[in-house]
Amino acid sequence: MSKQRDLPQRPLTLRQGANFGWSLGVVLRRWHEQVEEVLNNLPHRSRGYHILAVVVHEDVPTQGALASRLVIDRSVLTYLIDDLEDAGLIERQLDPRDRRARRIVATGRGRQVLAEAEQRVALAEERVLGGLEAEQRAAFREAVEQAAREIMGAAPGTDPCLAVSRVLG
Repeated sequence: MSKQRDLPQRPLTLRQGANFGWSLGVVLRRWHEQVEEVLNNLPHRSRGYHILAVVVHEDVPTQGALASRLVIDRSVLTYLIDDLEDAGLIERQLDPRDRRARRIVATGRGRQVLAEAEQRVALAEERVLGGLEAEQRAAFREAVEQAAREIMGAAPGTDPCLAVSRVLG
């Protein structure tokens, strides 16, 4: 059964004047403002944070796989990684299975910086969603994460950074 057939057959009932895109844009803009501010000591701020988080929390085998996972152009990723490496947060290592490939590995300092950054980001996100009850915040986060996974699964080439810059531009 296709995903399309799983959708409700009756029209959704929306509040008069509701604008989902505008609402997401407002939330995203506030998130970006708050998070960029709390990550001002991290190279490339939120972009550096996303790279470091994937390197620490996921098993991304090579620099090329990291570019694919984050949907960042490989040439752009090279510059971002250079700056994170210069800051002592990550390092490139030869992949023992393929000497042409490079693995990106967090340093001990990188793990510590990420742990501190994650705490600051969590507080910033709580401020962004502060108008919601705790249960609503949890449901919102879960729904957005599920939607993002579905979108990326259906269209893995979607560049989230480009989408964000279009909203914030």
